[in-house]
Amino acid sequence: MIRRDIVIIGGGPAGLAAAVAAYDAGSRDILVIERDDRLGGILNQCIHNGFGLHTFKEELTGPEYADRFISQLTDRGIEYKLDTIVTDVSDTRCVTYMNGSEGVVTIEAGAVILAMGCRERPRGALGIPGFRPAGVYTAGTAQRLVNIEGKCIGKRVVILGSGDIGLIMARRMTLEGAKVLCVAELMPYSGGLQRNITQCLDDFGIPLLLSHTVSRIYGKERVTGIDISEVDENRNVIPGTEIHYDCDTLLLSCGLLPENELTRQAGISIDRVTGGPDVRDDLETSAEGIFACGNVLHVHDLVDYVSQEASRAGQMASEFVSGRKRDHLSYLKVETSGGIRYSVPQYISPKEMEDSITVRFRVDKVYRDRKLCVYLGTTKLREQRKNIVKPGEMEQVVLLKKDLGSASGTDTIRICLED
Repeated sequence: MIRRDIVIIGGGPAGLAAAVAAYDAGSRDILVIERDDRLGGILNQCIHNGFGLHTFKEELTGPEYADRFISQLTDRGIEYKLDTIVTDVSDTRCVTYMNGSEGVVTIEAGAVILAMGCRERPRGALGIPGFRPAGVYTAGTAQRLVNIEGKCIGKRVVILGSGDIGLIMARRMTLEGAKVLCVAELMPYSGGLQRNITQCLDDFGIPLLLSHTVSRIYGKERVTGIDISEVDENRNVIPGTEIHYDCDTLLLSCGLLPENELTRQAGISIDRVTGGPDVRDDLETSAEGIFACGNVLHVHDLVDYVSQEASRAGQMASEFVSGRKRDHLSYLKVETSGGIRYSVPQYISPKEMEDSITVRFRVDKVYRDRKLCVYLGTTKLREQRKNIVKPGEMEQVVLLKKDLGSASGTDTIRICLED
């Protein structure tokens, strides 16, 4: 069996940053496996700017951001395989892949980094009545068709869901000459960043209909129109509120799901809220030597945060293969309450952690004028006033090693919002 020190599954922003960091931490036997025909992942179709302000201190497009990391990868001579599908990962770090030139190959890895990214929620998961005509796309698929393949996918467009990809595609379709009639959002708040609402909708006069959803699709061969209806507090359609729009295209931007089929194959514990693996502060999963980072772990709002997280995963994987083993018995559970849906990481070791660790989280709805509090057991460690927090924008809090040094084996770390 072939032996490699570190195998990274995914050559998008997470996989690239993890590979570079692992190399810089001392590892040399690194392999990146990517299923597409090029490195860069989703960044290749994100031709808008807004990337890199945290990482490179300048504003870049998606392809430019990816190229920075691809150059770092090639400058270091890190090996990668394209057009290669990973079919299996075991809890003992055996990775099986296949491609057209090698067939099926199994590698025994010293450490594995999961960086497979995420996928869009499809129409079939939404339960919209109607036929299945042409003209219904997920927003990401539409983005690829327009930005990479140069296709014209429609002239009169309605978008369901106000996630960032949907907002960005509202602007993109307008710039391509289409008429975007509206963006409908099931929830009473947008799922995207405020800057995208401003730059992609407000600046182009595109209406955002909150607490609305598509209640029917018309057309058998091609979309001819849709009905949009109001929903009540339980997200059920309110009869008699439907408004008809004549259109030829419907874009769906209804959420992203971490790509964790391989994670489940390895028997790794999955967080029921994020859909990604449970990890400790070193980003190691419940399977020893298997690490996770990026959107496969939880869906991020900024690619810069993906790169930061992935760099840590690469560093920790390098330390693991060099022989450093952590005490897995001294971890504290991170719990959330008061409107905070989840946190990553889910476990922190006061003994093994670095001087500080950044915990990222999302809330379940819009909150105004709240206190963000951190408790160790019953002791309050931190209190920070938050004017507003939104589900579409990831929040974070920095925990200090010196503050957790007094933890007992029965303590938990709790992050919550309070009045």
